[in-house]
Amino acid sequence: MRYRHVGAGVGAGLAAVLALAGCGQGTSTSASSSTASDGACPLTISDAWVKAVDSGMTAAFGTLENTSDQTVTIDSASSPASSMLELHEVVTGTDGSATMQPKSGGFVIEPGATQTLEPGGEHIMFMGVAAPIEAGDDVTVTLHTTAGASCVMAASARTYDGGNETYAPSMDMSSGSPTGDMDMSTP
Repeated sequence: MRYRHVGAGVGAGLAAVLALAGCGQGTSTSASSSTASDGACPLTISDAWVKAVDSGMTAAFGTLENTSDQTVTIDSASSPASSMLELHEVVTGTDGSATMQPKSGGFVIEPGATQTLEPGGEHIMFMGVAAPIEAGDDVTVTLHTTAGASCVMAASARTYDGGNETYAPSMDMSSGSPTGDMDMSTP
């Protein structure tokens, strides 16, 4: 598949292009870690995981359940593993091509509903990871809501065979600016 990143949208600690981790179908290994959240979090988070990567970009996935009686909108995420994160989705164009792009409006979860973050769908992108993320590592991701709540997600790193796609334009890891076609495949 070929993915095209649209709406580079670099802002306040957020930016990314979908790493090879995120959008393809494939198999995964290693168990995932469940989550923990702070007291104000209206979500239950389960099956959280992140694709192991030596450097560059990766993505986090999991299941988010809104246990409150109010709509919850996640509008950003942060992690010590990367200074740049973005909420993403994959959409299919009329020509059948898949496009990875920032999720306009964030992840909106109605009361009692479940939101699944998964490869090939909505996910949390990491760009320029600070250090290698190895299978078995726990990666902390904090989800921020428009209501001011923070939900801490402990995502277990695992190997993942999917996501060997090409993205265009790619992002320059040091500047966050588009650089044109670049093969983002990893082993």
